[in-house]
Amino acid sequence: MKKKSTSLGLVIPEKLSFGGMTFYKRHGRVIGRVSNSKEMHSNTLAQFKQRQRMRHTIALWKMLRFCETMFTERGNAYQNFASLANRLPVLYIERIRMEQASFLMPDIPVSDGTLPTVGERLGEVDGVAALITDLSCDEHPFHEKLWLYTAEQKMENGLPRVRFYKRDVSRSDMVVVDGHLALVGDEYADDMKGWALVRIIDNRCSSQTIVTRCTLYRQYTTEEALEAAAKSYGGLTETLVM
Repeated sequence: MKKKSTSLGLVIPEKLSFGGMTFYKRHGRVIGRVSNSKEMHSNTLAQFKQRQRMRHTIALWKMLRFCETMFTERGNAYQNFASLANRLPVLYIERIRMEQASFLMPDIPVSDGTLPTVGERLGEVDGVAALITDLSCDEHPFHEKLWLYTAEQKMENGLPRVRFYKRDVSRSDMVVVDGHLALVGDEYADDMKGWALVRIIDNRCSSQTIVTRCTLYRQYTTEEALEAAAKSYGGLTETLVM
């Protein structure tokens, strides 16, 4: 169905499809979904990679959206998240698995804002695993809040899936390491978890991404994974060389 603008006489489609995605408006929001059309369509390597990237971005967002998040730099939270997630590596996942699976990897975005990014790394403090930050122990910002996001990779019904959790922490929960603050505990040694510490002051936040030791996702970045995934979608369209 098309909607006609009475002021300009333009015909505006309520649903638009391109690049294997369908975009439509619902309750004032633009929503994008992978197209389900059974018609033959082009599936070049470049198109396949972008579709795989978008499919995994949607899978991650379906999990992250259940947490309270701050993505403040674009029109809505999903658009903001998707633009940042577009920088993640492409994962090649077979069709039957892609519908439900999601994968923990470094740099999954959990916030986007104007405050300085908190530097984070995984290490050890006195032999105990730790999330070490570059937050100065001498700072005492007024109205500051700290949100710790935990991403956990689990196997559910035989498929990997990432679950996200958020909790408040305070500077008193942290220890001082060379003048900077760190969260210390055995949980930070878990290679099926990842973390991001978001700094919030009033309605502003820092831009943060997940740090993790998890490497499960790497097996889905290989040429073998690409071939298996492409085959499950009917193969790739050959690009003609002129």
